[in-house]
Amino acid sequence: MSLKESPVSDLYLTEFSEPATPIGSLIDWTQFANCKGKTKLFFAPKAERPQARERREAKAKSLCNNCTVQETCKEFARNNHEYGLWGGENEEERHLAGYTIAAPIGVRSRALRTAS
Repeated sequence: MSLKESPVSDLYLTEFSEPATPIGSLIDWTQFANCKGKTKLFFAPKAERPQARERREAKAKSLCNNCTVQETCKEFARNNHEYGLWGGENEEERHLAGYTIAAPIGVRSRALRTAS
């Protein structure tokens, strides 16, 4: 007996003409990212100095600028409120683009401190 002929099929299952999740979204885009295996370059160590951060982020952004999944990565970070550098954007740049993370840092953090 096939699933279609099953007496319980109409109770528990609904037939869809298209998959609920687009097939393209099932592919792990991170497998194609230039940053794969280079985590330290994209996330700040504790007590990183501003000059060191600028140098680290410049190196990371150069990898992002030549990456085939840069836009997907950037969209993921924006939608999931990620920390670190994703798709060529750091937290401050995402905040300025309208995608704010829960804990203020950078430009937003300085604005909150000076307003108090």
